[in-house]
Amino acid sequence: MVLILNLVVQISEQQVPMSNQRSLSGTLGLGYVIIFVFANIIGSGVYKKIAPMADGLQSSAWILIAWAAAGVITLFGALSNAELAGMLADTGGEFVYLKKIYNRFFSFLYGWSLFTVIQTATIASLAYVFTQSLNSIVPLPELFSDWQNATVGGVFFPFRESGIKLTAILLIMSLTLLNMSGLKSGARVNKVLFFLVCAGLMVIVVSGLTNSSRSPSEIANYNYLKADSVTVSSFMTAMLAAFWAYQGWVSAGFIGGEIKDARRNIPKGIVIGVLAITIIYLLVNYSYLAVMSIPELVSVHEAGNQVAAIEMVRSFAGSGGVFFISLLILVSTLGCLNASILTGSRPYYAMSREGLFFSGIGKLNNRNVPGNSLFWQGIWASVLVLSGNFDQLTDMLIFAVYIFYGAMAAGVFILRRRMPEANRPYKAWGYPVLTALFVLFCAGLFINTIVTRPREALIGLSLIMAGIPVYFLFRKRYRNENKNSGFT
Repeated sequence: MVLILNLVVQISEQQVPMSNQRSLSGTLGLGYVIIFVFANIIGSGVYKKIAPMADGLQSSAWILIAWAAAGVITLFGALSNAELAGMLADTGGEFVYLKKIYNRFFSFLYGWSLFTVIQTATIASLAYVFTQSLNSIVPLPELFSDWQNATVGGVFFPFRESGIKLTAILLIMSLTLLNMSGLKSGARVNKVLFFLVCAGLMVIVVSGLTNSSRSPSEIANYNYLKADSVTVSSFMTAMLAAFWAYQGWVSAGFIGGEIKDARRNIPKGIVIGVLAITIIYLLVNYSYLAVMSIPELVSVHEAGNQVAAIEMVRSFAGSGGVFFISLLILVSTLGCLNASILTGSRPYYAMSREGLFFSGIGKLNNRNVPGNSLFWQGIWASVLVLSGNFDQLTDMLIFAVYIFYGAMAAGVFILRRRMPEANRPYKAWGYPVLTALFVLFCAGLFINTIVTRPREALIGLSLIMAGIPVYFLFRKRYRNENKNSGFT
């Protein structure tokens, strides 16, 4: 895969006019940081993930606690990340932070993981859910019906739901081309979608509460909290689903080089965004539970091709409500997908500038954006669309990303000791207790996922570990090209 990618990048360098001299410029303010936090987080999870959580927890009260706990843990991570962003904000986000905290090797593994599974699987999953929702409005044709059962290793079925998958690939590449046309083009799209999504979620909350079929005491039935059916492992597995809905909060840091006063605006934007989204998620999921019972949500999960939000609205608003909620999911997912594509390409650009990725990825096109980085991110995300279903992809990427989130939070301790006098525009609130709790939680999630989702964990680890020989290939290549470059 590495040799093929290297060849096509070299070809693309010859075909697209690039400049090695230009650099990214800071043009976006705090408002755009908050919009990008919202856009990178609010996608498909808030509409879909309550169903598998209901199947695993069998209790409305436990579901709400899981959403709240996931939000609190995410906020702990955001508080730690904000301190690092205040000190080190630059294009590439966590790639830059991890290089400063640890070394080039570990930061490369993070960037490699972003490319192979974390960011690209996020893009693939969002595009997949978008086209599923589109299919509920306008049925897409089923292609390659004779190849439905063709499999790769008995795990992946690339030709199942081929109409949905091919549409998802077309969407990924279309948005990729949009973002290749300039930063402001993608940012303006997200600004419009941001307001539409917020309005739509408020409609869900109000309509759910006004059409409630369950009383508050029935929803928050604390008797279920005493039951032995919910174990620590099952609760953390349910949180794995919730974490997908919160995933993306670090992505604003990826465009640090394009944010005005980044070392102040990125920390503020991340903390404000995560806190607001946690409140929104609790309201939205309470609305679902006010209308639908646990058995009904479990049925949605078992159906496999249903979305909880659509079924909730269908119960009291019929086909008109289904059409509205399907459109809302389309808009939300589109905004999140566009933001993920825009921000996700920046770490690979930063890696290339450091000599840790293909040289063509580190060049800007004539619109002053990393066009090659965007393009090859889109290609690999399209391959992942063919590789598996939505839940496979999301469990795999959450497992992978929390390895690096834990390392990032541990870095706050390391830099406090190593650089005690460094300027910190923002210091992590609750340090050291909250930071330590986040690190411990990441370790627990890592272990629990290996036990409860071994296939997804194995695939995620394999893709991360595949970066080890790749790192040494790049190291050897760049040492040979410039022995005086100081490559270590």
